[in-house]
Amino acid sequence: MSRLLRLLKITRVVARYRLDNLFDGLPLPWYVRAWLMLVPWRYLWRCQRPRGERLRLAMEELGPIFVKFGQMLSTRQDLLPEDIAAELTLLQDRVPPFCGERAVRIVERALGQTVAELFSEFDSTPLASASVAQVHTARLHSGEAVVVKVIRPGINRVIRQDVSLLFTLAHLVQAVWSEGRRLRPVEVVAEYEKTIFDELDLRREAGNASQLKRNFENSPILYVPEVYWDYTHRDVLVMERIYGVPVSDVASLKAQQTDFRLLAERGVEIFFTQVFRDSFFHADMHPGNVYVSHQHPQDPQYIALDFGIVGSLTPEDQSYLARNFLAFFKRDYKQVAQLHVESGWVPRDTNVNDFESAIRSVCEPFFEKPLKEISFGQVLLGLFQTARRYNMEVQPQLVLLQKTLLNIEGLGRQLYPDLDLWQTAKPFLEKWMRERVGARALYRNMKERAPELIEHLPQMPQLFHGALQQLKQLEELELAARVNPEPRRGWDVHWGRLAGLVAVGAALLSAQVVTWPQVEAMPPASWVLAAAGVVLLSLERRR
Repeated sequence: MSRLLRLLKITRVVARYRLDNLFDGLPLPWYVRAWLMLVPWRYLWRCQRPRGERLRLAMEELGPIFVKFGQMLSTRQDLLPEDIAAELTLLQDRVPPFCGERAVRIVERALGQTVAELFSEFDSTPLASASVAQVHTARLHSGEAVVVKVIRPGINRVIRQDVSLLFTLAHLVQAVWSEGRRLRPVEVVAEYEKTIFDELDLRREAGNASQLKRNFENSPILYVPEVYWDYTHRDVLVMERIYGVPVSDVASLKAQQTDFRLLAERGVEIFFTQVFRDSFFHADMHPGNVYVSHQHPQDPQYIALDFGIVGSLTPEDQSYLARNFLAFFKRDYKQVAQLHVESGWVPRDTNVNDFESAIRSVCEPFFEKPLKEISFGQVLLGLFQTARRYNMEVQPQLVLLQKTLLNIEGLGRQLYPDLDLWQTAKPFLEKWMRERVGARALYRNMKERAPELIEHLPQMPQLFHGALQQLKQLEELELAARVNPEPRRGWDVHWGRLAGLVAVGAALLSAQVVTWPQVEAMPPASWVLAAAGVVLLSLERRR
């Protein structure tokens, strides 16, 4: 019943603001156009407001999930009509606030003290109001200027209703649409549910902020405010107050003579550093959450806010993404196709040559343009449309990354229209790949694991003895097999020998990592044995 009531409310809002008019003139299927012509409100009343304002007001009335969607759209001003993009930008920090006295009661209930006991100053008029929470300025008794973030009352119930409705629609899409299974809508909604409910716990946001601050400690390109943990609760977060220019306030940035090119390039650098160096990235980088420091406008520094949504990738996803990006930069479409198959993003039986040809047809037209005119967002969209023909499945763990990448590109182009996302990112990815592969990377990984290896060194003699015993037993089996031959797999006969070789190589290598300060000085024998172990494991995995 709650889902039905929510659906009726959405229908009423769509009708009230005549959002059906947004589809007029689009090349829609005939049955969709017929349905739009038959909706009753089309002939009952009209809305005189501009279309952008109608869309913004509808999203505000429908609640936080729709507001966040509008925030994401507002960053892609290169893809939206100007009037709609301008209105959606107002969603960043102009969501209607709730009563300040109610915010005071939430703070006092959460922290167990009165506002006067907690702060020397507290402004009950909100500084900013967002979809999930609003922010008040305050000052601690110790003198630090802070901001107090307070969760909206009743927001949990509203979000549960919307997520429940999304699950219903996702199950329906998956059941009746031929593309539903490939798009995995239920898994995508489940991933979004986890993300948005994590955002409702401000202790998680505080932890995310602390982690991001450690990752960029003393960085000249990104500053993260300090969290005051003694004043932090599930419903309340107290952080250092920052002073800067909203990244969307281009006029103020120009007035302080900001280097826009460097600012845009640093935005790209921050994104790729978070994704590939740290595997911990801010996944809600719309303009309302990004400021620019007043200090050193010729050497601009970003200030990040609102850490409720963060993302991370597995080492496998990191590697596949980096190799995909570099293959695109080099126009090596065969490698792109093979990586999609190897990663499992498309079925194993996909014809790589056909898939390569399809990818080339999407990407080549963009490379014929000047680099500054290439939109990564448009390329990504084209690739998704192409991959759909090859049953590419949506990867829920990459949804946040895709959204954040589009946000970063949209933000960068807003600041510096000539931003070349690909050329800016390529050197970073090449350096990352060099650090991830090769002898030095192996040495670094082994050195990080040196304490664990040293702990197991006393067990090595026993392992050697076991390996030699296994070799002896297999020699006896091989001799018996010559006397009484019977069908068997040749690989099994030699397995013990190779296992012993790996054990010896691992022991030598682990011991030498600790004793040799430079990887180039290590005897080559251990590298040969380690390589044999890699080959062995690869063959065994295929066996």
